[in-house]
Order: sequence, then C-alpha cells, then structure tokens
Amino acid sequence: MMLEVNEDILYLIFEELKDDGNTLFSCLLVNKNWFYIIIPILWKNPWKYLKKNLVLLKVIISHLSEESRNNIEKQNILVLTTSYQKPLFKYLSFCKHLSFETIFNMMNSTFAYGTRHIIVNEIINFFINENMKFTHLSIPELLCYKIHFTPEFKNCFSELEFLQCDLDTSNQNILEGLANICKSIKNLKFKSFDSDVEINRMVKLIESQKELNNICYSIHRGHNESFYKSLEESLIKHMNTIQYLKIDKESSAKLLLHFVNLISLEILASSYTAYWKQLEDVYLPHLKFLKVKKILSKCLAKLIENTKGNLIEISIYKLSFDDLDQQELIQVIAQNCPNLKYLTLMFRNNDINIDKLEELLINCQYLSGLNIVIHKNESGFNWNKLFKILTKSSPIGLFKFKFYFDYNDTFFQLESLGLFFDEWKGRHPMLLQTDYIYNMYLKQYVDLIEIYKAKGIVKKYENIDRDAYEEFEWIEKKFD
Repeated sequence: MMLEVNEDILYLIFEELKDDGNTLFSCLLVNKNWFYIIIPILWKNPWKYLKKNLVLLKVIISHLSEESRNNIEKQNILVLTTSYQKPLFKYLSFCKHLSFETIFNMMNSTFAYGTRHIIVNEIINFFINENMKFTHLSIPELLCYKIHFTPEFKNCFSELEFLQCDLDTSNQNILEGLANICKSIKNLKFKSFDSDVEINRMVKLIESQKELNNICYSIHRGHNESFYKSLEESLIKHMNTIQYLKIDKESSAKLLLHFVNLISLEILASSYTAYWKQLEDVYLPHLKFLKVKKILSKCLAKLIENTKGNLIEISIYKLSFDDLDQQELIQVIAQNCPNLKYLTLMFRNNDINIDKLEELLINCQYLSGLNIVIHKNESGFNWNKLFKILTKSSPIGLFKFKFYFDYNDTFFQLESLGLFFDEWKGRHPMLLQTDYIYNMYLKQYVDLIEIYKAKGIVKKYENIDRDAYEEFEWIEKKFD
C-alpha cells in the first residue's frame, strides 16, 4: 500500500523536478492525484518540453475554438482541424510562458508563406485572452502583430517577471505598452542588431520596474554613444537590486563600478580592447559566478582579487594570441578563491603556467570540476606535466574533468592519457568529457578509456558537443 503524502508537499517535490522532464513524465502515470499535481507544472512552460514543433502545434490546434478552426479550414488545411479532437483536459490553461519565437518557428517549418498569417492570428488570439496571465514573454524581431492594441493585453502581461526581446523598429510600440503596465519584471534579456532602432522605449521599460534583478544584453557596434549612455543611466538606477549581469559592450566596463551587489557577472567581449582595463578598478565583494571571454589576464586578475574570496565558479575562455603569461592570473585565483568549486581555464604551452596550477589545486580544496581549454595554437602541449600535477595535487573532491581542443594537434597522446589513469588509481572514479575529437581519432581513445572503465578508474566518458551540456554539468539534461 502506498503511503499518502500531503498534496502541498508533493507539489513542492515535483516543482523541484521541473527541469527533469523525463522524471515528471514517468510520475504522471503513478496515480490520478499525482497526474493532477504534475500537469500544471509541465504545462507552465510547454515550449521547453515539447521540442518537436509539430507535436506542440497539434496540441495548440486541438485547443482552438470552433470559430478559429473554421477560419483555418478555409485555408484548405483540413488535416490540422479535423484530425485532432478537443482534449478532455485544458492543458494550455496552465501556460505561463509565451514564446512568439517558437510559434513563428512552428509556422515557418510547417506552412507555406501564404497560409501562415491567418493561422498565427488564430493562435495569438487563443493565447491573448482574458483567462491567461503570463509571467514569461519572448518577443522576436519583426513581430508585426499589434498585440498591445488588444483589450486583453494588460490582463495577460501586467504580471510579467521575465522578458526576452529582440529590439527592432517593429516592436517599439509593444515595449511602450509593456512599460505602461509592467512593474514586476525581474529578469530582462534583450539584443539589438538594428543600428536605427531607438532605445527610449526600452529605457522607459527598465525605469518602470521595481525589482530588476537579472540583466542580459547584447548591442551591435553601430549604435551611437547616446544610445549606450541612455541605457546605462537607466540600469544604474537599479544598482541596488541587480545581482546578475551579462554584457558584451566594451564601454560597459565602467558600468560595473556601480554594481557592487552583483552575484553573477558574464562578459562576452567581442574583441580585446583597452576599455576592459577599467575592470582593474571594479570592486565586487559578493560575486560568486564569473564568466569571461577575450579579457586580458592582467585585467582579469585584478578583478578576481577584488571579489574578496566569494567566487565559487570561474570560466575563462578565449585568450589573446599574445596573452602568454597567465602566471599572475592563476596565482590570484589560488590566493583569493578558497571556496572555488568549478573552474574553466584556457592554457597556453607555458610550463610556468602549468606549475602555478599546482598551487591552485592545493589552495582550492572545494574544487570538484575542472575544464581545461587548450589554445588553438598550442601544438605539442605538455600533457605529461599537466596530468602529473593533477594526480599529485588535486583535492579529494575533484574528479570531474573536461578537456576542450580546438584542433587535432592539441589532443593528448594515448600514452600520456594512460599514465594519467594509472596514477589516478585509488581516487574517486572520474567523470570525463572531451570536445572536438574527430571520429577518425576517437576510436583509439574510446578503446583505451573502456579498459580503465572496467578497472573502475573512469566512471563515465563522453566525447560531446559542448552545447549539449551546461558548462559545469557532466550529466546531460534530456527532454524527450
């Protein structure tokens, strides 16, 4: 007999599993009570679980009113409306995430150009109605549907918490409409590749929010300085509440001087420029997560030194060709990041840099995951020395490794890898991933690793597409 658990407790348990679609789907079949608890969680964001566009489209069509289905039938697409009966359960009534981008992708991959407009109109009319309230909204570029004129616009979007938007001239009025009704957006992501677009309405939207917490933006270089100045001034007004920031514009480095409460910072620079030297003056005492690309080691070292020991994740990609000496950077991490758990580091073929890694491993005793990126120009990398240091000085909790290669002449030698495994004997079995090993070379590595899996030295190995995993994730999250 199954022990009955309070429904509120079950909901909290299943809510924790919201990113594990496979487990939630299997739990649906346990009993009717679990079914009714899980369905609202799964359908809160159906775009995440139903990856196959046609499957989701079928579900949406089945929910449409008779009038809407008749309108679609007039387009001679009878199979969509006659094959799918009304569902017994109103799954989409639980939807809190609205992704226009996914809707448009479904249309583009399923229908000819001439029939899309009517069908999209019916789908938009279905979602934007008096019974729907969304917390998440995604607006792609070239959204020509004037949703801000619909009577239900305020009811549907006044409680938004997340907005993702591609800035262009076609959606400016929608942004103004959102600025007038939304005060609760916490997470805002936007990008602009249209140099003619104005920033005024986005600035108004930013200034209207009360608890803006997470900002991510990417701006095309073609914009003028007044564009950036207006944007940055609006963000500074939220300097006490913004804790998560992702930027790519070099001039935004000075913006960081105001955000002392940041917990997470991501800088994906487009080029190595002197602008980032301003990072040396940035003080971020609460920072826990740092991810950077194309920042000079010297500037980065000073930034890390000013985080006061709270960093638990550091990711450093893309070093300049002439940025050879990482000695200071690795030493600063070793001396200022005692709580570090995960590290991604790009290595140059410099024995001094590899030697400094030993100090880092000794000082960072909480380290459990290490990603080594080998620079594309580093043929003949000293793998023997690196592996020797890893086996000698890794903290007891470090057993998860990723090795990224840009070119085949940066791969480790089979003999070096075998010695690494031999020396690892007696430690926690490792989780190992590699990226970019070509199929013509892969088999010899797999054969060797299988030998050490049988010995219990390697627990799991995969040659991966790095986009299939989170950076510090060794078990892939799959949604079938």
